[in-house]
Amino acid sequence: MDDTKILRAGLIGAGIGASRSPFMHMTEARALGLDLSYELLDLDRIAGGIDSLPRILGEVRERNYLGVNITHPVKQAVLPLLDALSDDVRALGACNTVVFRDGRSIGHNTDWFGFAENFRRGLPGASLGRVVQLGAGGAGSAVTFALIKMGARRIAIHELDPERAAAAVARFAAVAGEAELVVCRDLDEEIAGADGVVNCTPIGMAKHPGLPLPGSLLRPELWVADIVYVPLVTALLRTARARGCRTLGGGGMAVFQAAEALGLFTGKMPDAERMLTAFEKTA
Repeated sequence: MDDTKILRAGLIGAGIGASRSPFMHMTEARALGLDLSYELLDLDRIAGGIDSLPRILGEVRERNYLGVNITHPVKQAVLPLLDALSDDVRALGACNTVVFRDGRSIGHNTDWFGFAENFRRGLPGASLGRVVQLGAGGAGSAVTFALIKMGARRIAIHELDPERAAAAVARFAAVAGEAELVVCRDLDEEIAGADGVVNCTPIGMAKHPGLPLPGSLLRPELWVADIVYVPLVTALLRTARARGCRTLGGGGMAVFQAAEALGLFTGKMPDAERMLTAFEKTA
């Protein structure tokens, strides 16, 4: 095989050994007639950890990567290392896709679209009147942005660090429109009056097992979404289903954001339906 014809991309993050990104990107690339190599760059296995991010970005750029996806915990830390940011990234304050083009590194965010499309398909008719969002990190920013664009009327952001939640509320004030964004001060009270809950924390991942909130707060009238997709059915989703809630897993978000990212990398339009079918068959 002529290595000069191989296209290269990858994923930078911590604890990503179980990521389905290589499968999603390489399978769809083959369907598009492309030879793509997709590498996992796990910060937990690289000397220097998170502090090695600038070096890793430089190395993949020198190796002529088309780009890299960015995940927890460096979706925000990567911003000052890039040459340019898309409008969505500037609004969100988080980047999950870096494209190398014409000697420049350009940050994009496809997470928000992935969540919105997954929600539209997976929870049709679900009310967005009052939503409690758990977590205000990089993925949380994308979900907040998506909820605003989807027409949520009130979003209460819950964080262990109230200052981080306040910063998220302030960040989206300019684009919130008629949506009310607030810091969640009393989780019990907010969930008691909510239509739905979305988990944007890493709690539930294979590396961070458990529930991101007390299961006793869940009631049948709630819809419950999780953006974690490894495992596909998290402890939160199992608990919510047992309590009669409508649920939405993170697999669809992963697929739809990946399709958008692959399009940015290659300039070819992926078939998101084909990617979703392949993902579900091998889940």
